Amino acid sequence: MCEEMSQLALWYSQFKGSFAPIAPGSQKRRRKIRRVGGGLVIKLTTELKKKLTKRNESRAVLPDRIAGWLSPVIQGILLSIACSRPVFAANQPVNQGLDQCSIAIVTRQSVGSVRICDPKTVRSLAQHGHVFEQNQMGMVSMLAIGPGYDPSEALQWFERAARKGYPAAQVNLAVMYINGWGTSPNYGAALQWLHEAAKQGYARAYYNLGTLYLQGQGVPKDPGEALRYFRKGAAAGDASAQTNVGYMYDNGIGVAKDMQAAVNWYRKASENGNMLAQNNLADLYLRGEGVAQDDATAFRLFQRAAEQGQTGARIKLGYMYANGRGIPKDLVTAYSWITAASVAGDGRGRDLMRSIESQLSASQIAQGKENAKKLNTESETELSARVLQP
Repeated sequence: MCEEMSQLALWYSQFKGSFAPIAPGSQKRRRKIRRVGGGLVIKLTTELKKKLTKRNESRAVLPDRIAGWLSPVIQGILLSIACSRPVFAANQPVNQGLDQCSIAIVTRQSVGSVRICDPKTVRSLAQHGHVFEQNQMGMVSMLAIGPGYDPSEALQWFERAARKGYPAAQVNLAVMYINGWGTSPNYGAALQWLHEAAKQGYARAYYNLGTLYLQGQGVPKDPGEALRYFRKGAAAGDASAQTNVGYMYDNGIGVAKDMQAAVNWYRKASENGNMLAQNNLADLYLRGEGVAQDDATAFRLFQRAAEQGQTGARIKLGYMYANGRGIPKDLVTAYSWITAASVAGDGRGRDLMRSIESQLSASQIAQGKENAKKLNTESETELSARVLQP
């Protein structure tokens, strides 16, 4: 579930502002839950969207790289909140294997032998000491998947599983301490739990440690140490860590700039479904940096990221449709993609959108807006189906 849940974090990261984690206790910034296509999607509040849009408007759409920013607070700290991949700690109950139960949120798919169970069953198993279900209950309390939102209860569930050696819960508990959710902020405790999970080779622990060193949160800012942890997470298969390793090589952060290494890591993360990596790699193909310039490949990668809801990719895809690069020119489709990004809160393509709009008829504009609405609905449904798999 770690990688599936990272898509939720990337839903936040598409806005690409370096802002502090959303405080769950804040009524103005509190996340809202909306049912979409049988699943649940956490949406940003209107107020926060406006703030992010205002920030994004100050950035040029072209030729600056649209989605090349590293947003470790969002991709690192938030993405681990619902990380519950069923790995087994040595001292967890022996009957955790085939009896694992995931909250019945999206029942279309399951992971391995994990059964879909109702919340009462999961709570009962959690109360009887099952660490997988304890971590699930922490998710329920933190993400308001169920009757109530209670970070204090989430903290307690995560801690119960963490103390039994369950690495996903250890990472989630660290996230709670970093953000001060259900408790006072405590970087010392966060670092302790991340290191405990890292001792078990848990990829997301490496990633979050890299995030802290990159940001200088609770530790001295050290890009070299951040890169070391990101590399460990990348080697363990964490797609977000792979993306960040690529970004650091791309921009010479904590290491000598190496475009070939950046391309290799972006490609690996892209193949693992990371939409930011797909977007960044597409941008390199569009510019011919580190790879031979190839509009067709750039278009294909932008499209993959755009279909997942990555707004930077949607703007670039619209740019390619508007200019006939890698695809026959199609102004209505270009307008649709850029409008979809704008409606989602990313206003960086606004000037391009207005330019295209001036070339369209009233009926074409209406068609483009309707298409944009469908694109956003489809991406949210797909997001909910992947993010909330058990």
